[in-house]
Amino acid sequence: MQIIFENHDFVIFNKPQNLNFHSEDGEAGFVVLATKQLHVEQLYSVHRLDKMTSGLIILAKTSKVANRFAKMFLNKEIQKFYLALSLRKPKKKQGWVKADMGASRRGTYKLLKTKENQAITQFHSSTCRAGERIFLVKPHTGKTHQIRVALKSIGSPIAGDVRYANADEAKKEDRGYLHAYALGFTLNGEEFSFVCPPFDGERFLSDEAQKTLLEWAKPWELFK
Repeated sequence: MQIIFENHDFVIFNKPQNLNFHSEDGEAGFVVLATKQLHVEQLYSVHRLDKMTSGLIILAKTSKVANRFAKMFLNKEIQKFYLALSLRKPKKKQGWVKADMGASRRGTYKLLKTKENQAITQFHSSTCRAGERIFLVKPHTGKTHQIRVALKSIGSPIAGDVRYANADEAKKEDRGYLHAYALGFTLNGEEFSFVCPPFDGERFLSDEAQKTLLEWAKPWELFK
C-alpha cells in the first residue's frame, strides 16, 4: 500500500478502496496489512474509513501518540476533506447538512428530525461529465456513514454505494466513489497538511474530474 508520509510518531497511508479496515471473515484488514508492511508489532488506529472508501488515513506508532490524536479528533483540531461523486443532481450545490443520525434498516443510517447530537457536514460541488456531480466534503463531526447519509439526504447518493444509492446501479460501478482527499493538523508544534487524489475509478479519473481537482488542490481554502 502507498505510504504518503512517515515519521517516528505516525504514518499516513493511502488506503485502497474495497478493503476492510479491520480483519473480517479470515481476510486481513487494512491495519493488519499496514503492520506487516512496516514490519512492526503494532500500529494504533485513531480514525477509520469504510470498506468502500479509499484515501488518507493516520496510524499512530505508539499508544501515547494515538491518545494525542484521539484528543485532537475530539477537539476538532484535525481537518478532513473528502471527494465524492454522484449521478444525481443535488437539491443544493453547496452548503451544510446538520441533523441527528439514527440506525435504519440493514446496517444503514438515516437523518432524524431532532437536533440533540448533530452530524455536521459542509460541502461544495461542481459538474463533471453529463449526469455527474463531484463533491468536496468537510465533515465537522465523525459519525458512522456521515457523508454517505448527508449526500443521500440532498438527493445525491454516492455512485457505487450499494447501501445508500440504487443497489442495481451501484453494483455496475467500478468502485464506491468516496475518497479521503486531504488532512491537516498540528502535532508537536509542527503543521502537517496532505492532499492525495484518487488513483482509481474511471469517473474520478475523467478529464473533467481531474480539472476540478486542480481547482481544489488546496481544499482548506474553499471552506474559510
